[in-house]
Amino acid sequence: MTVFVVSIESVGTIGQQLGWLTIRALRFLPYTIHFDVHKPAARPDPPVRLSSTTDDLNLFASKLGVAPPPQATPAISTEDEQFFLSHRPSFSQSQSSILPKLESLPGITPSETYTPLWGQGLFIQPKSRAEDLPPVSILKHAAGNDRTTRSRFSSIADIRQESHERALQTADWSVQPGEQGNAGIRNAINAASRTGALKEKTWAGLTFGYCCLVGTLGMPTDALEDTRKFDIEDKLENEYDSLPVFTSDSDFDGHYSHYCKTILWPVFHYQIPDNPKSKAYEDHSWVYYVKINQAFADRIVKSWKRGDVIWIHDYHLLLVPVMIRKKIPDAQIGFFLHTAFPSSEVFRCLPTRKELLEGLLGANLLGFQTKEYCNHFLQTCNRLLCAEATADGVQLEDRFVNVSEFPAGVDLETLNTRRHDPEVGDWIKRMRSKYADKQLIVARDKLDHVRGVRQKLLAYELFLNKNPHLKEKVVLIQVASSTTEQVELEATVSDIVTRINSVHSTLAHQPIVFLKQDIEYSQYLAMITVADVMMITSLREGMGLTSHEYIYCQDGKCSDKLHGPLILSEFTGSSSLFEGNDLSVNPWDYRQCADAIKRAIEMSSQEREHRWSKLMNIVVHHTAEFWVTSFLERLSKNHSEHSRRDTLSIPRLSVHELVEKYKAAKQRLFILDYEGTLAAYGSSTSIVFTSPQRTLDVLNNLLYDEKNIVYVMSGRKPEELDRLFRRVPKLGLIAENGCFLKEYNTEDWIEMANVEKSMAWKKSVLMILEYYRDRTEGSWIEERHCSLVFHYADAKDPAGATRQAGDCANHINDACQDQQVHAVIVDGELLVESTEWTKGTAATRIFEGLKRKSQSLCLKAPEFLMVAGNAREDEIIYRWANSLAKDGIVRDVTTVSVSSRNTEAMATLTQGVNGVLSALQKLANLS
Repeated sequence: MTVFVVSIESVGTIGQQLGWLTIRALRFLPYTIHFDVHKPAARPDPPVRLSSTTDDLNLFASKLGVAPPPQATPAISTEDEQFFLSHRPSFSQSQSSILPKLESLPGITPSETYTPLWGQGLFIQPKSRAEDLPPVSILKHAAGNDRTTRSRFSSIADIRQESHERALQTADWSVQPGEQGNAGIRNAINAASRTGALKEKTWAGLTFGYCCLVGTLGMPTDALEDTRKFDIEDKLENEYDSLPVFTSDSDFDGHYSHYCKTILWPVFHYQIPDNPKSKAYEDHSWVYYVKINQAFADRIVKSWKRGDVIWIHDYHLLLVPVMIRKKIPDAQIGFFLHTAFPSSEVFRCLPTRKELLEGLLGANLLGFQTKEYCNHFLQTCNRLLCAEATADGVQLEDRFVNVSEFPAGVDLETLNTRRHDPEVGDWIKRMRSKYADKQLIVARDKLDHVRGVRQKLLAYELFLNKNPHLKEKVVLIQVASSTTEQVELEATVSDIVTRINSVHSTLAHQPIVFLKQDIEYSQYLAMITVADVMMITSLREGMGLTSHEYIYCQDGKCSDKLHGPLILSEFTGSSSLFEGNDLSVNPWDYRQCADAIKRAIEMSSQEREHRWSKLMNIVVHHTAEFWVTSFLERLSKNHSEHSRRDTLSIPRLSVHELVEKYKAAKQRLFILDYEGTLAAYGSSTSIVFTSPQRTLDVLNNLLYDEKNIVYVMSGRKPEELDRLFRRVPKLGLIAENGCFLKEYNTEDWIEMANVEKSMAWKKSVLMILEYYRDRTEGSWIEERHCSLVFHYADAKDPAGATRQAGDCANHINDACQDQQVHAVIVDGELLVESTEWTKGTAATRIFEGLKRKSQSLCLKAPEFLMVAGNAREDEIIYRWANSLAKDGIVRDVTTVSVSSRNTEAMATLTQGVNGVLSALQKLANLS
C-alpha cells in the first residue's frame, strides 16, 4: 500500500512498511532544480554593504539551500541590529550539495520559515512566461483590452530572457532542497519516519510505509523542453521517490499568486479582500485554480494502486479530493487544512463556496487544527449545502465524511539536537552578555496583515508609556520577515518603531530591536532560549508552532533563563490547545496586551514554573510524530468503517438464513421502522389516517405466535400511531423517534422524554421557525409533543427554500446547543428534536425490560433480534443491535436497511417495502 501525500507544496518520497503506499499531495516538492549556467566574467561585484542582504543568507540558505531573506531594514546603523547581522555566513554552491534523500536533510527547519515568491528564489532557474491576468480593477480592465500586444522580443529584457532560456537547455542541472513548501509538514514526516511510523517517505502522500509525495518544483517550467522535463521527472521519481506535477506558468501563477493568495488566504484568515473588484479577474483565477487541482488529481490517479492511501494538504488543493473520488470511488483519501477555517458568515462570501465545500467532501477524513475550525466547517456545510452535520462529520446521501481536529506539533527530538549545536551555544553566550541586565521579549512573525505585528508594537508602546519605571529594563526583539510587497503596512510599522525608539531610547538603551528580515536558525534558537517572554499577537492563525518551540527551549537545559511566560493571541490554534496556561490576549485590545506584558515581566517564579510545566506537558504530547500517526490511524479506521457501511459491500439479506435463525429461537424480538420500511411514504397528512392492509395483516400474523414480540417505531405522534394500528392488538409502539413508548401488549403510553422540558425549548425554536416560514412561501410547521418539523418540500421556490432551511438549521443549532437540541435536514423537512432521546434509548429500555421479565419468570431472554429501517435515525438502533451480537448478549441478530445510502446494518433489501413484508410473512407462516 502506498501513501500519497498531496499538497501544492511538495512531492514525496517512497517507502515500504506493511506494504502500503501513502501519496501525499503538497503545493511544492521539498526538492527543486538548479541549472549550472556559467556567466561570463564581467566587471567585479560591488563590495557587500552591511545594510544589504541580497548576497547574504541565513542558516537555512547556507546549509539547506533555502531562500535568502528579504532585504533588511534600510539604513541599519544601531549596534543592536548590527549585532544580529555581523556574523551572517555567505552562500557558496558547495554548501548546497545535492541531497540524495529527504532523510539526508540536516535536522529540522523552522516551523515557519521565510518563503520567496514563486519563480524568484535563490537558484538559477527559468523565468516565468506567465501572461498578465486581467487587472484587479474593472476600470483598468477596460483600458487593458485596448492596449496593443507587443512582440515578445520587442525589448532588451525579452532578448535577455530568450538568451537565458537557450542557456538552460544545455546547462547541467542538479536536484537541490526546495526553497518553497511547508516546513512544519516536512519536519513532521521526518519525525514519523525516524521513529518507524513511516519506514520511508515519498513526497506525494503518507501512509504507514511506502510514502510518495506529489507536487510542483516551485519554479517556472514553460521554458524547459519536453526531453528535459522527462529527465527531471525520471530522476526525481527513481532517485528521490518524488512525483512532480508539471503545469504551465500561467496556470500556476493564476492559481497560486492570484486565487490562493488574493482570494482564499484572506478569507480563511477573516480578511475579506476588497480585491478583486473585477469579475473578469476572479473568473480567470478560478479557472486556473481548477486546472491545477485537476493536474494534481490526474497525477495521483495515474500512480494509484488499490490499497494506497492519499493525504492531501492545505487550501491550495481543496478540489482534489472530489476529483479523485469521481475516478476512484473507493480510494482512501484524507485532507488536512493547516490554516484556520472561517465561520460560515465569512466563508459564504466566496462565490465558489459550494464547489470548494463539495471538493473537500470527497475525502474520507477531514482534519483541522482545532475543534473550533471543525465546528465552523460543519456549520458551513449545514448552512450552505443543507447537509446533515453531526458532531463526528457530514452525512452525505451515499457516504459519511468524518471531521476531527488534529493539532500539529514540532519534532522535539531533532529540535533538542539542534539547540545543542556549538553555534547555538555561542549565540546564547553572546546574547546573555549583551542583554545581561534586560528583560527580553521576543517575537518572530511574517510582516503581513494577519500576524498582528502592528498591534503588538502599539501595545508595547502603551506598556512603555504606562510603566516608565520599566522602560530601561525591557527590550523587545521583533524579527519580521516580509514575503510580499505591503508598502502601507511596512511604512506604518516603521513609523511606530521609529516613534518608540525616539521617545524611549537613551544613550545606553534601545527599547525595541526591529529586524525586517529573517535571522539564522542558530540565532533564532538562542533568542527563544534566553528570552524572558515570547509575545504572539496573530489576528488569526491555524496553529502557530513558534510558541511550541519557545516552550520547549525554556526548560533551562541550555541557559539559566527558564520557564518564560507566553503571551498568546486568543485567535491562534495553540491558544485553545494550551487550556489557559498561556497569557491569552485579544490583539485589538492594546490595554489588555500592555497589561499582559507587565504581568509576564513581574510574574513570580512559582507561577512561571506552574504555567510552563502545564504547557510543556501539552507540547510533549502533541508532537509532529503524534500528529502524523494519529491522522493516518484515524483515516485507516474511518475508511474501513466506510467500506463496511457501503451498500455495495453489505450483503443482501439471506431469507433462508433468517428462517433458520427464526426457527431455532424460543423468544424473538422485532423492532421495525414504519415509513419507508413497512409502508411506502405518503403525504404528511394522508398517511396518518390509513395504513396498508397488507402491513396490518403481516404484523397480526407475526403476533399470532406468542414467541414473537413486535415493536413498530416512527417519528409520528402517539395518537397518530394509535389510529394507524388500532386493528393490531399487542403491538408495541415507539413514537416521535423514542420520546414515547407503548410497551408490548399494553394500552398506556410511557413518556420517555421530559415533555415540560421540551415545551421550554420548543417555544423559542418555534419563533425561529415562524421567522423562516414567513419568508418561504408554501412552507408550514408541524408541531409534535417533543419535536418540531419545518416542511418546505412544496415551497414555490425550491432553491430559495433550501437556502432558508440551511440558515434555519444553522440558527437553531447555534442558539440551542446548550439545550441538547439539534436541527437536521432530511428529504425536504427540517426536523428539530432533542438529542437526549432516540430510538436507541427506547430500544434499550425495551430489551432491559424483557431481560428482567424473563429472569423473574425463569424464562430465556430473546435469542433472535431483527431490526429493519431505512432512515438516518435508524442508524443508532443498528449500532445498538450489532453491539448485542458482538458482545454475545443475543445469539442471532439481523439488522436490515431498505435504503440505498451507506449504513451500519448487516444486510440490505433491494426490493424495498415489498421485500420487507415478504420476508416477514415467510417467518409468520412458520408459526
